[in-house]
Parts: sequence; structure tokens; C-alpha cells
Amino acid sequence: MLPPGYIALYDSGELQRRSQALEKRLSSCDICPRRCHVNRLEGERGVCRSGSLAAVSAVCDHYGEEPPISGTKGSGAIFFAGCNLRCVFCQNHQISQPLLLTQHDEEDAATLAQHMLHLQDNLGCHNINLVSPSHFVPQIAQALVEAVPLGLHIPLVYNSNAYDSLATLRALEGIVDVYLPDLKYASDFYAKRFSRAQHYVNYSQVAIVEMYRQVGNLVVDENGLARSGLIVRHLILPHRIASSRKSLFWLTRSISPEVTVSIMSQYHPCHKALAVPLLCRRITAAEYLEVTDLLANLCMENGWVQDMDSPETYLPDFDREDHPFAPV
Repeated sequence: MLPPGYIALYDSGELQRRSQALEKRLSSCDICPRRCHVNRLEGERGVCRSGSLAAVSAVCDHYGEEPPISGTKGSGAIFFAGCNLRCVFCQNHQISQPLLLTQHDEEDAATLAQHMLHLQDNLGCHNINLVSPSHFVPQIAQALVEAVPLGLHIPLVYNSNAYDSLATLRALEGIVDVYLPDLKYASDFYAKRFSRAQHYVNYSQVAIVEMYRQVGNLVVDENGLARSGLIVRHLILPHRIASSRKSLFWLTRSISPEVTVSIMSQYHPCHKALAVPLLCRRITAAEYLEVTDLLANLCMENGWVQDMDSPETYLPDFDREDHPFAPV
């Protein structure tokens, strides 16, 4: 298997050039679709509440991702704090929606690079899994510039909510090996109501098309580990709020019936969802079967479908000092 593309980009100097260009954009931030145009280099903060440094909440070996991502030694997860969405049901709400990100570790590029190397060299993880990275792309690029000459050589996974800027994604071409976006909604009404996101459907669909253009279908090595490609996650929500039928039809029509999908049944009322009548319960067996039957009808055969039992095992607790997914 070829080494990750970011190594060749570093050797040519292109990674450094892209890093510098991305950093300049922080002075009037347009890194994500929010386009807050705050000067993050001077400490101004927009919707994501992040500044010039990456806010990191947890760094760990994670075994709860899809099989080609977690493998046998775990995915090297870096959980970033803050988010450009405001999902009322967010299972990571402890770190995604704090009023101040400064309660988390705000780290420079050298420190973030050391996290990547720790996951690779000390924990033996199969990849670097950037969780909620959309608002920290410039900082991630800076960290790669630091990490590559120190020996970073494992695939990079971009694990996002798909509320991503097309221009920012284009700056990541050849840097990201595996894109792992959520496809949350096919309804702008629900996206605005439950995630405070304007035009989520268009932004997410354009983003996923671009991701697929860059990396194509999932490619695994002889050990079944992801080396490159797209995996689209879709969380089933109560009352068809996720518009699963529209989302899956769109994937087959605009991407490919062969696209790899990960259908998740783990929805659990978190954060503010218990106070929202449409979201205050888990999904039913009928809602689950409606989506799984649709997969068969659409001949979508690549990917995984999460069982309905024990969804709580997928819920992190970022107040734990050792590991957010450690057994209680």
C-alpha cells in the first residue's frame, strides 16, 4: 500500500503552503459554512467558540468505530472541543457545546503533533481519527507539518458532521485519506430546528460529493484496515426526523449504490433532547426496520448496520479522566 498522501505533500512543500493559506483565513474566519468572519488570530470567537489554537478534549485509542477504522488496535481518536453545529441531541455535548472552550486544553501545533505521534508510536493505533475537525482544519494542517518529519505515517481520518466548507475540503485534498462524515438530515427545517444550521442539506451534500471525488470508494488493506475512501454515517432518528429515505436515495443517485454506509441505531436522548417531544425517546423497531429494509431495496450492500441492543455502550463520558469510553 502507498503511504498517506500528506507525506508526499510535505516533501514537495505543498503541505506547508496549504497550512499557511489556511492560517491566513483565520483572520476573517470562513473555515466552515458559518463564515463568522471573526479574527480568530486575535482571539475573537464565532459560533464554534474556538480561537487560534486547537482545543483538545481527549486523545485515546477508540474501539467503537467501524471495523476498518478501529481494527484490532483501535483508532487514534483526537476529540476536538467546540462545534459548528448546535444539535440538541448531541452525545458529545460535554465537549461540543461548552460556553468557554478554554476549559479544555488549547494546544499549539507541536503539542497536537505529539498527540498524533503518541497514538501511532505508543498506542499502535491504525490511524489518526480527527473527531469534529471542521473548525480546526488550519491547526490540523499545522500539526501535520510538525508531525511528518518526526515520522507520522498512518492514514488520516476526517470524522465530521458534514457541515463543511467546499473551499476548506479542497485544501484537504491529498491530506485526508478516509472521510467519515455524518449525513444528519435531508430536511433544512429539521436541521435549523434541532442543530441551528442554515442550509445544512446543500452544504452536507456538496461536501460529501467533494469527499467522494477526492477519495472514492473505501479501500482496505490485506488486514481489512481502511487505507482510503469514503464512509457515510447515518443516524436513525425518531419520527423520521433524519429523513433516512431521502438521504439514502440521494446517496445512491448522487454518489453511488456502492458507497460504503454505516447505519447507526444508537440514538439516545442526550443533552436537551429529553425536553423535545419529537426526540425524547429512542427509535422503535419499526423505525429501524424501515431503514434496513430500504438498504436492501436500494441494493446498498457495502457497510454496516448497527444492532439495536445496548446503544448506551457507544455513549462517551468526557468527565472521565482515563478514557471517555471506559466501562463504568
